[in-house]
Amino acid sequence: MGNKWILDVLADLKAFAEANDLPRLADQIELTSIVAAAEIVAGPDPRKGDAGDAKGVGSHTRETAGRWTA
Repeated sequence: MGNKWILDVLADLKAFAEANDLPRLADQIELTSIVAAAEIVAGPDPRKGDAGDAKGVGSHTRETAGRWTA
């Protein structure tokens, strides 16, 4: 299933927004769903390399003496 579950969550949130007369929120959630679907299809962010995993655990960058390090 991977990260596709988030699309179901976003669909539920959009339905809630529509049912509760929150059209701008529903529109924003629709845009967010499109971004989420595109990122899921594209796969992992190549800027991260192999750092991290599905739980968001991995190396994090920090600034040291004006330079970014892993």
